[in-house]
Amino acid sequence: MPTTAALPDWPETLTRVPYWVFQREDVYAAEQEKLFRGPCWNYLCLEAEVASPGQYRTSYLGDLPVIVARDQDGELYAFENRCAHRGALLALDNRGTAKDFTCVYHAWTYNLQGDLTGVAFEGGIKGKGGMPESFCKSDHAPRKLRLAVVHGLVFGSLSDDVDDIEDYLGDEIMDRIERVLGGRTPVVIGRYTQMLPNNWKLYVENVKDSYHASILHLFFTTFELNRLSQRGGIIVSENGGHHVSYSAVDRDAERDASYAEQNIRSESGFRLADPSLLDGFSEVGDDTTLQILSTFPAFVLQQIQNSVAVRQILPRAVDRTELNWTLLGFAEDTPEQRTARLKQSNLVGSAGYVSMEDGCVGGFVQRGVAGASDQAAVVEMGGASATSSESRVTEASIRGFWKAYLAAMEIGAGIGTGIRREGVPA
Repeated sequence: MPTTAALPDWPETLTRVPYWVFQREDVYAAEQEKLFRGPCWNYLCLEAEVASPGQYRTSYLGDLPVIVARDQDGELYAFENRCAHRGALLALDNRGTAKDFTCVYHAWTYNLQGDLTGVAFEGGIKGKGGMPESFCKSDHAPRKLRLAVVHGLVFGSLSDDVDDIEDYLGDEIMDRIERVLGGRTPVVIGRYTQMLPNNWKLYVENVKDSYHASILHLFFTTFELNRLSQRGGIIVSENGGHHVSYSAVDRDAERDASYAEQNIRSESGFRLADPSLLDGFSEVGDDTTLQILSTFPAFVLQQIQNSVAVRQILPRAVDRTELNWTLLGFAEDTPEQRTARLKQSNLVGSAGYVSMEDGCVGGFVQRGVAGASDQAAVVEMGGASATSSESRVTEASIRGFWKAYLAAMEIGAGIGTGIRREGVPA
């Protein structure tokens, strides 16, 4: 079992994040056990991707491959994508339709609920060989997951101790998911996958970092989509792990001189050759044009104008992260709305006008801290708290992530008396 007992001390505040947490193999191994295979809900797929009996989708809990399938009884099931015989993958395609799963290696067969139903030559040939009489197929199956569905989002966990999903997320986060997905039928209209040259937590920090959005992203500020002077705010869950950042286009804010005074790169004279890219509509009947929501440890639901998408963040190595984007429309969309969504899909993904910079800036950090494992990042913007705020000039939701991370990883004993290792006085 990976342990955090041998880790260096953590600073006694959430405003300092030691760089070793992005660099150590033992930290990575402990995360797999405690966050991705532990008592957390991790996003797996969309219910729309497994809508009909026989449909399946492969996914991951961290680095553990899983299958999500809808059986003929209409129910969803999820289990480890691993043959109980010699460990080979059962499903080799990302998605498809199947009656069952047969391992290509030795033809052991499993039903859509993950039960072992057939073993090739179980009885041997001509009375010789085969499995012993004591062998019982019901004793041999890949690990099965608990599932929870929230407005079409399928979450999974290997833990029997994880809270029910409603309690895990809390009312505010549930309401904000409902705001985007409730009462509508999601339809997948596109996908992007990119590999990031950095630790997965650097991307999670970036998602929760409302401070950087209109500084790093030239497109946001140039085309008046997101400025810190706009109306908006930050929601941070009580445990710190989940967050929402939201804003509304405010033309009075666009005339505010605060950005010009900063002399930063996101003030530019660029223009679009085709301004219709940004033609859109009120997404859900309110004036919020940007909502970025994350759940602990590694899931994102976005609304950027009319670009609605989910992002699955998957650790692949200490310094490598797989980022899967699934772009959404809705069955209720008009043709004009679908066209707007398809155009605005150019805002996100590895070459997205908005998200392009996020794909490289984490790598800049990973490379920049290579020789600084004994140093720490400064996370003081907006104070030292990890609470909701009417200002987006804050790093409160980043501090919230580390609050939840330390608790889940059992590295610290909380804030107030200082973060300390269990059994060691603060």
